[in-house]
Amino acid sequence: MHLSENLRGILLMCTSMAAFTINDTFMKSVTQSLPLYQTIAMRGVIALVGLGLLAALTGAFRFRPSGRDGLLILLRSLADVAATILFLEALLRMPLANLSAILQALPLLITLAAALVFGDKIGWRRMTAILVGLVGVLLIIRPGTEGFDRWSLLGIASVLCVVVRDLAVRPIQGAVPSGLVALGAAVAVTAMGWIGAGIQGWKPVSPAEAAEVLAAGLFVIVGYLSSVSAMRHGDIGLVAPFRYTSLIWAIVLGLLVFGDLPDVWTLVGAAIVVGAGLFTLWREQRLRRPSRPVPASPDPVTPDPAR
Repeated sequence: MHLSENLRGILLMCTSMAAFTINDTFMKSVTQSLPLYQTIAMRGVIALVGLGLLAALTGAFRFRPSGRDGLLILLRSLADVAATILFLEALLRMPLANLSAILQALPLLITLAAALVFGDKIGWRRMTAILVGLVGVLLIIRPGTEGFDRWSLLGIASVLCVVVRDLAVRPIQGAVPSGLVALGAAVAVTAMGWIGAGIQGWKPVSPAEAAEVLAAGLFVIVGYLSSVSAMRHGDIGLVAPFRYTSLIWAIVLGLLVFGDLPDVWTLVGAAIVVGAGLFTLWREQRLRRPSRPVPASPDPVTPDPAR
């Protein structure tokens, strides 16, 4: 059966979001018994092998970035390390769906940060949508109430680190291969895992735990590859909104695997954040359309946060 480019892109994006969320599920499960940094180190080795092969097959190792691009890659890698630590520390202690709901604010915050840092123009409609989305985040974390989970602050901090990570990519020259940028971040995160494991300690790994870590590493690679492919098929304005399917996966897997179900306020807040994000994507697509069609991104970098 022949698939249109748009449908192919949508299916790839849904696959990517499912893969990343399944990875999160395995990581949350295995860190109940294994030290966090040991798990990061073990998963990192698997991701390095996969991304290293990808970089080799695409010729990324032949490219030599300039000194400026090298510093930007370093900044991005350090932000990725911080985002990974904060995300997994929060994931260890929070319901999967609650943390995923917070992460849905990422597109809104990147839009706002790009306006503040790079001077991107955003009209009052998109600014209103961003503010409404932030209200949705407040409903999810509910500071000052009995439903407040202090670990959700780590989730927010992780999102802010991802914003820094993604903004650091923008000034990098388009000729820099995305595989090289992603591999640099993977090296940094893996090195952080091994350093942390040396401090935190190392426990014997059972076959079941090894299988979970292996699965997490493989799903990270699948998520990365399918996300990159998704942004190369079809119209970005049509494909990008399907990033929000990660929340559906998080709710389903959180219930099936851990028995966690978000409360009503979390679901309401998540719906507000997703709705605001969809509106900003629709608005941006509409504003671009009169001038020229929006091409698919030729070389997108790492898609999602702190995974």
